[in-house]
Amino acid sequence: MSDTTGTPPRTGRYRWTIVALLFFATTVNYIDRTMLGLFKADLTGEFGWSENDYGNIVTAFQAAYALGFLIMGRLIDRYGPKIGYLIAIIIWTVGHVMHGIPELIAPLANTIFAPILVFILTIYNAIAGLFGGGGDIVIPAATVLSFMLARVVLGLGEAAHFPTVVRAASEWFPQKERSYAIGWVNSATTIGVILTAPTIWIFKEIFNLEWRDVFVYSGVFGFALLALWWWHYSNPRESGKVSEAELSWIEHDPPEKIEQVGWLKLVTKREAWAFALAKFLTDPVWFFFLFWLPGYFKEAYQVDLKVVLLPMIVMYLISDVGSIMGGWLSSKLIQNGKTPNFARKVTMIVAGLCVLPLLFVSGAGNIWVATLIIGLALAGHQAFSTNLLSLPPDMFPKRAVGSVIGLGGFMGGIGGMIMAKSTGLVLDATGGDYTVIFAVCTTVYFIAIAAIHTLSPKLARVEIA
Repeated sequence: MSDTTGTPPRTGRYRWTIVALLFFATTVNYIDRTMLGLFKADLTGEFGWSENDYGNIVTAFQAAYALGFLIMGRLIDRYGPKIGYLIAIIIWTVGHVMHGIPELIAPLANTIFAPILVFILTIYNAIAGLFGGGGDIVIPAATVLSFMLARVVLGLGEAAHFPTVVRAASEWFPQKERSYAIGWVNSATTIGVILTAPTIWIFKEIFNLEWRDVFVYSGVFGFALLALWWWHYSNPRESGKVSEAELSWIEHDPPEKIEQVGWLKLVTKREAWAFALAKFLTDPVWFFFLFWLPGYFKEAYQVDLKVVLLPMIVMYLISDVGSIMGGWLSSKLIQNGKTPNFARKVTMIVAGLCVLPLLFVSGAGNIWVATLIIGLALAGHQAFSTNLLSLPPDMFPKRAVGSVIGLGGFMGGIGGMIMAKSTGLVLDATGGDYTVIFAVCTTVYFIAIAAIHTLSPKLARVEIA
């Protein structure tokens, strides 16, 4: 007898091997993304980069990552997760390896970026000149342009990751279980960040490689993922490894009537903008924590960055608990008969409440008290993010999920760039006081929930003619 109740089948759990595959993919994705930051001191010393040079490299990634969401989300919808993600893995792995050959790609990087930068700086100087500012147009050094190119390629490829995760979850998990699966995959983002330093240490100390070779040889993780994805991923019916009971559970949501959704129809839907606005508001908080926390601890507690490593690991592990438990809670509520609308929004409210103690972190006199407060906030963010990522498959046909995630990722990237610039301005204006920034971080989740509820009061399925 097929199981179409609210309880998962006791036999047949092959779908969780897909979660394991996506967990590994997320880990590789974040190791490749994070590695440059840990080599910053080596690269700055060798090439004589300024903070502005490094900022240009970071901005190149953020811009490509934001734009890549629009492109890659559509790619995943058009060709499906198997083919679309294969293309993305190849692109980002090539981008990762390019970090190790900056001199080789310098001519190409100069050809691509020099005209673009001249154009941007000319416009900037024209505007700044109206206010008595502006200056000479200075093109960055060849190595900076090379790393900008590598980061653009990396960002474009990596942008396909979360559209793939959510689309795959919508194919392999019913609504009652989907957020729990996404929560496990989402927790791998911090595992990737934590494992980056040990990975570099192994290549440098065990294999005696310098930074160029580390970038090149660590590309093996991407190619291993490529092989695993090609071999292991398919939709449930084509896999040949799913029992009838498990397939019945996976497919017991109501069937969809529509196969393809065009961009013009998609961007006119309030529900798409409910998701996109929430990403615009909350993604910047994660970017802030990712890029500014080490500096905050160093300045607030006068400790060496090496001392900060253990608190950072603890905070990220706490955030993993939030990611998993946020998914578990909303899934459990749905399995117990609550509507997805109730389950997702209540869980998001609980997650937002976990961020509120950030209001008091500036007054924490002990680094471990601050660690626990920020760890709880990170857990709240991850719980919120897990449920937010569950909304597009709740509301949209499977063939539109990647595009909706792409729109949201693009908006989140724009918000992240605004947050980065605003954070610098606030810290300069306040002499390094983070209080205002932490206060803003506590409010955006509730604004996001209000936006979601206003634009989609019931999280109803979108009707597309």
